[in-house]
Amino acid sequence: MYAAKQNGLRCCMNISVVIPLFNEEESLPELYDWIKRVMEENHFTYEILFVDDGSKDKSWQVIESLAEKNPCVKAVKFRRNYGKSPGLHVGFGEAKGDVIITMDADLQDSPDEIPELYRMITEQKFDLVSGWKQKRFDNALTKNIPSKLYNWTNRKISGIQLHDMNCGLKAYRRDVAKSIEIYGEMHRFIPVLARNAGFNNIGEKVVQHRARKYGSSKFGWERFINGFLDLLTITFLSKFGKRPMHFFGLIGTLMFMVGLGVTLYLGIDKAWHAFYLHKAARLLTDRPSFYIALTSMILGTMLFLAGFIGELILRNSGDRNNYLLEKKINI
Repeated sequence: MYAAKQNGLRCCMNISVVIPLFNEEESLPELYDWIKRVMEENHFTYEILFVDDGSKDKSWQVIESLAEKNPCVKAVKFRRNYGKSPGLHVGFGEAKGDVIITMDADLQDSPDEIPELYRMITEQKFDLVSGWKQKRFDNALTKNIPSKLYNWTNRKISGIQLHDMNCGLKAYRRDVAKSIEIYGEMHRFIPVLARNAGFNNIGEKVVQHRARKYGSSKFGWERFINGFLDLLTITFLSKFGKRPMHFFGLIGTLMFMVGLGVTLYLGIDKAWHAFYLHKAARLLTDRPSFYIALTSMILGTMLFLAGFIGELILRNSGDRNNYLLEKKINI
């Protein structure tokens, strides 16, 4: 990475607005003006941190022009498209505000929600507040109905009673955002990550949802399949992420012992027939149960080793978000 500018503000500030984006050149000037107006009307000290996720249009040039006018505009640019989760992770790492607010760059999230979100964090002492787009302007078949099903599944599996866990408009206490690591496509489950990190005071606010004004959605149907798989992953990691041997080792040991027990039984049965009943017993290799027992022992050994290797990796894991940035502005 290299710095485009290094004249950013370093003083304490009220709010950092983190905005990950990909090919949103049309909406950025309007979004910036809207955020700036809200901040000035409420006398907030602030920064607007754009995270350009490898845009192919003129988004970065637009951000540079905004930064020329206002030193509160800061930005980082990825060398290529990595996804929303790395964008949020890097944005959280660079944010300086006491309250960090995330929103999408497509103008579907309203900056007018910022003051109330800020008060819920600072006055009502929430750790995290997630937006709830109660009235949506998306296509019912491709977004609204799948989203309701998706969020119902999330609530049942995670136990966190939020109506719209994947809403891009969220507010965080600074230490919450700095304590969670978002990777892969885990941005959909930030409340789960926050709870796993020990932040249990999670609130929800009904927020305004607006129809997309420019461009088209960057997400397709695959996000629902990927999201469900990610939810299973994060549920597993929340329970066994720090102790993989407790999961793999336990199952592996049980499978090995079952296989060993069946093998011993078959061996004793053969010996009994041969030495006490003086009858020729079937060969072990002719008995299907022998192969089932052998397979169980092999799988048990593999699962045990998987847990052991997982423990070794856990104790030597580095930063999974070591992404190469191409540019920075005012950071």
